[in-house]
Amino acid sequence: MRSIRIGSGAGYSGDRIEPAVELVEKGDIQYLGFECLAERTIALAQQARLANPEGGYDPLLRARFEAVLAGCAKRGIKIVSNMGAANPVGAAAEVARIARELGITGLKIAAVTGDDVLAAVRAGNYPLLERPGTIADLEGREISANAYLGVEPIVAALRDGADIVITGRVADPALFLAPLVYEFGWSLDDFEALGRGTVVGHLLECAGQITGGYFADPGYKDVADLARLGFPLAEVFEDGHAVITKPPGSGGEVSLASCKEQLLYELQDPRRYLQPDVVADFSSVHLEPDGHDRVAISGGSGTKRPDTLKVSVGYLDSFIGEGQISYAGSGALARAKLGLDIVRERLQLTGVKTTELRFDIIGVDALYRGPVGNQPEPMDVRIRVTGRTDTMAEAVRIGNEVETLFTNGPAGGGGAWKNARQVLAVVSTLIPRELVNTQISYEVA
Repeated sequence: MRSIRIGSGAGYSGDRIEPAVELVEKGDIQYLGFECLAERTIALAQQARLANPEGGYDPLLRARFEAVLAGCAKRGIKIVSNMGAANPVGAAAEVARIARELGITGLKIAAVTGDDVLAAVRAGNYPLLERPGTIADLEGREISANAYLGVEPIVAALRDGADIVITGRVADPALFLAPLVYEFGWSLDDFEALGRGTVVGHLLECAGQITGGYFADPGYKDVADLARLGFPLAEVFEDGHAVITKPPGSGGEVSLASCKEQLLYELQDPRRYLQPDVVADFSSVHLEPDGHDRVAISGGSGTKRPDTLKVSVGYLDSFIGEGQISYAGSGALARAKLGLDIVRERLQLTGVKTTELRFDIIGVDALYRGPVGNQPEPMDVRIRVTGRTDTMAEAVRIGNEVETLFTNGPAGGGGAWKNARQVLAVVSTLIPRELVNTQISYEVA
């Protein structure tokens, strides 16, 4: 049965670059996907483009393409990525520049646009998904609204002969599903095939998570050579079944456990994993060992795609003020508690206006707030005071009060740090898919 091999070169915007090069050189792949967008990443990219209309694409785009482009061109490997973020057209132009600088010619680079639906979202005043209310409740503070596109424009670009496809916001599995649809000629209403392909895309989308990253737990789930973690690739067959593996000799592992954890990652209902192309059903997926660092994936299905598309809306929410300082040696914990008490009282005495406050001792109660039992007293701790405010001026005052513990607090404080910043928050909504119109433009290197 015919098959193709797809590698996952990144699982988020700041991911390592060397494993993608390893996939190109040792993975015998025909496609390389880079999944570099999270919900907040696209909003930050839109904010960056407001400051610089030529920007707004992934900040590591140049470094990634300089690392892999020559190898991909030599081997005929096609690249599909959402590194376009808020500016796919600008990103495609940058890739063309990189190709010319490297002396690579004959590449066709597609830019997929149409996911920016800010005007439509504002006009429709749609309900919010995460909390009660509608878009109108954001009071015009929205700076971005990007719909999750599916495979159609990517497949169209591949059919037009694109060697590289750069998108903005698309569903993460779609980056890997689109090459399957194109190569195997799957119909866009063959929901069983699309469901199986979505299983593969979901397994690949977070790159190193399925090969032992975000999985290792010493003494419980030991993973070898994480500093040289290999990124995954899938050998996918025409019926949608696949084998997950990684380049030979790379670090990490591909095991039943690592694959099962990634399969369940971010799933609310395994029977109804809503995607732009299909409502995927993961409940019948079967995994079994297929040799060293190889897991065979079969099963999975799907039903008709939703009538709506999810939209991530980025908006200016509030401000955060933060301050930190460390204490070490005998009595460090007691001095840290005293420092927090002082800052708590100072914020009240000086009338700092906050809507939310946290007082943490990192390593003691910053994450786990329950009873800790008889634990040995730490010899070094770091306190953190964080507050949400309505203005930048009030946020600045929080960090200032922590910093004053240097000379006005308990003995031995050091390493003080403070920060004040605006919060860019994200909410979601749904819009009718007919309001989203995609376009494809091309650069030729």
